[in-house]
Amino acid sequence: MKNKKLEQLLSLVEGALCVAMAFALDLLPLPKWPMGGSISISCVPIIYYSYRRGWLKGLVMGLANGVIQIVTGWYTPPGGALGAVLLCALLDYLLAFGVIGIADAFAKLFGKHRMVGYTVGAVLVNLCRLVCSYLSGITIWASTTPEGEYVWIYSLTYNASYMIPNAILAAVIIAILCAALDPKTLRPIKKDAL
Repeated sequence: MKNKKLEQLLSLVEGALCVAMAFALDLLPLPKWPMGGSISISCVPIIYYSYRRGWLKGLVMGLANGVIQIVTGWYTPPGGALGAVLLCALLDYLLAFGVIGIADAFAKLFGKHRMVGYTVGAVLVNLCRLVCSYLSGITIWASTTPEGEYVWIYSLTYNASYMIPNAILAAVIIAILCAALDPKTLRPIKKDAL
C-alpha cells in the first residue's frame, strides 16, 4: 500500500516537472505566428512522460499544459462570443495540448519496435494537434482569412507552417532522448527494441 502511494506521488511529481519543462520550453524566444502558434519543442516533455507513465496519465498532463497555455497565452477569437470562446478553449488549447499526452497509445502499436513507436508517436500526436488547429481555423478563425483565399486552404497552410516543423523536431529529439534513456527502463535502449 505504501509503495503504491509513493509510486503515485512520484508519477505526479514527474508529470508536474514535465508540464513545467513544457512551459519553460515554450518561453524560448522562437518566432511566434501573428494569430497564435510557433515553432517549439515544448511538446517533448509531455510526449516523454506519456511513454514513461502511459497515455492516460500523459493525457492528464497534456490537459494541464493546455490549461496553463490558456492562462498565459490566450488568443481571443474574433467577435468574442461565448460559443467561440468555449470552442477556442476546447480546440486550440485543451484538445490540442491534451492530445500530445496520448503519444504512448500510438507507440504501443509498434510492439517490440519501441524506437519506431516512440518516433512515430511523436509525429502522430503533432499531426492530431494540427487537426485541432485546422478545425479551429476553419470555424472560429475563419473571419481572419485574407480576402480571396479559401478558408480551408488558408487554415491548413497557416497551421501546418509551424506544426510540421514541430512534428519533425519532436520526432528527432524524442528518438535521440529515448535511445539514450528508454522511458520504460531509464537505461539506454537495447538494439532489439529498435
